[in-house]
Amino acid sequence: MSKIDTNSLFSSDRRSLAKAITLIESKLDTHRKEGQKLLEEVLPKTGKSIRIGITGTPGVGKSTFIESFGLYLVSKKFKVAVLAVDPSSPINGGSIMGDKTRMELLSQSKSAFIRPSPTAGSLGGVSQKTRESMLLCEAAGYDVILIETVGVGQSEIEVASMVDFFMVLMLPNAGDELQGIKKGILELADSIVINKVDGESINLASKTRSHYTSALQIIHPTSFWKPEVQLVSALENKNIDCVWDMINRYHKEALKNGEFKDKRTLQNKNWMMKLVGEMLDIRLKEHPQVKISLPTLQEDVTKGKTTPYLAAKKVIDTFFE
Repeated sequence: MSKIDTNSLFSSDRRSLAKAITLIESKLDTHRKEGQKLLEEVLPKTGKSIRIGITGTPGVGKSTFIESFGLYLVSKKFKVAVLAVDPSSPINGGSIMGDKTRMELLSQSKSAFIRPSPTAGSLGGVSQKTRESMLLCEAAGYDVILIETVGVGQSEIEVASMVDFFMVLMLPNAGDELQGIKKGILELADSIVINKVDGESINLASKTRSHYTSALQIIHPTSFWKPEVQLVSALENKNIDCVWDMINRYHKEALKNGEFKDKRTLQNKNWMMKLVGEMLDIRLKEHPQVKISLPTLQEDVTKGKTTPYLAAKKVIDTFFE
C-alpha cells in the first residue's frame, strides 16, 4: 500500500481519507504498524468534532434520517462523516450493507464522507476500527461524525461508549411497549427521536412522545441533561433542525460544565484498558505451555475436579513462568 499523504488528508481529500481507513482496517502486521504510526502523527489534529451515535429498531428509517440530517448539516456549512457499523460478510469479511446506495444524495456531497466499518477480525473488532476511523475523519477536518449502528445487541453499547451524544430512533407506535428496545439502551440515550411522523402516523405521535417521556423519567439521566423526545419526518425533512438545535444545546452545556471533556477522558481510559485486556488475552492464548495445559484445565473445571479460580491461577502462573 502506498504511503498516505498527510497533507492531502489534512486538506479533506476523500481519497486520502479512504486509503488511510483501509490501512487501519488491514489485518496485516506491517499495515497495522503503519496505521498506528499514522494515527500518532495525526493525533494533534483530532478531537475537534462532535461525535453522534445513532441506533434504532429495524424499519425505523435510520438511513433516511441520517441522509436527511447529514444534508441539513452540509447546508449549514458543516463537513459530515458517516461511519456505519455493519455486520460483516461471512465470505470475505467486508461490509455487506451498501451505504453509498442507501444515502445516494449525501454521498454526492463534497462535504460528506460515508464509510461502512466491517466488524470482522482482529483486536478490538468493530470498536477499534470505528474509533480509529473517527480519529482520521477528525484529522481530515470533519466537524460532525455520525456513527450508525445496525441496532443489534452489543453494537449499541459499543457505539455509545465512543460518542458524545447517543440518539435512539423510534417509530410512532405508542402501544408497542418501547418496541423491544432494552431498558439498558434507553439508559444510554441522550435523546429519543421518533421518526416517520407523517401521514396517518401524525395522530399517534403526541401519544408516543408522552409514552417515551414517561419512560425516560424513570431512568437516571446525566447530572446536567434530561433526555429529550423529538418528533421528526426524515422523508419530509420535518423538524430535522430541531434535532440539531437539541444536540447543540447539549454540546454547549457539556462544554460549559466540563462534562464533555470528562466523558471523553473516561472513554479513552476505558478503551485503553479494554485493549490491554484483549492484548493480554491474545498473548495468553498464544503461549506454548498455556496452549498445552488449557484444554485439560477446562475439562477439569467442567467435570468439577477443580474450581475456576484455581484453574485460572494455574493458567496465569504458567504464563508468567
